[in-house]
Amino acid sequence: MTVRMKPYSLLIFDWDGTLMDSAAHITQCMRNAIAVVGAEPRTDAQIRHIIGLGLDEAIQHLYSNLSPSRIREIADEYRQEFLVRTTHGSELFSGARATLYTLAEQGYTLAVATGKSRRGLDKVLDETGLRELFPITRCADETRSKPHPQMLEEILTDCDTRKHDALMIGDSEYDLQMALNIGMDSLAVSYGVHGLEHLRQHQPRGHVDDVTHIPGWLAAQKGYT
Repeated sequence: MTVRMKPYSLLIFDWDGTLMDSAAHITQCMRNAIAVVGAEPRTDAQIRHIIGLGLDEAIQHLYSNLSPSRIREIADEYRQEFLVRTTHGSELFSGARATLYTLAEQGYTLAVATGKSRRGLDKVLDETGLRELFPITRCADETRSKPHPQMLEEILTDCDTRKHDALMIGDSEYDLQMALNIGMDSLAVSYGVHGLEHLRQHQPRGHVDDVTHIPGWLAAQKGYT
């Protein structure tokens, strides 16, 4: 039995609520979009709960009885709010940037699996200057939305990595259920949109209360081949 130097070779991050403190921004953009189209208002708690899903799937969760055309109306207005009308974005969680560079320097391959659109992810990657750290990314509008495991399957294929050598890191039930659906280990972060007790129902390997604790958690894991 050989001890591995690292417990995983590939770390797959969710974006919103895991690396970026964007829940308030997303919630406001959705509230504005709902108001523009004149749909029945939803509470901040209801909107926060669907963060992590693809945009169409998120709106369907909020409005199960709306027609596809009305869902598209809200989605189009949300894109305008997020990509065009909003002049200020969200900030990375404190310590996230340094943590990501530390993990890259330690030899981990980093990837992103997000409910954001490709335009949305490209926007924040450019704004944060972190594009170089993530050679592989997947978005909900170019594959299946979480919790379907297709985006993880595609990342594993692109990285030529086995699922047992990868770890999904996220703040929502959709992240952890996606990993569970493919048989991949997951790490819950408790500072995002879903509470820790809720996240534990989806069988994460562990949890951290701060993004800066991720390298320490990884160092404490024992991996064997």
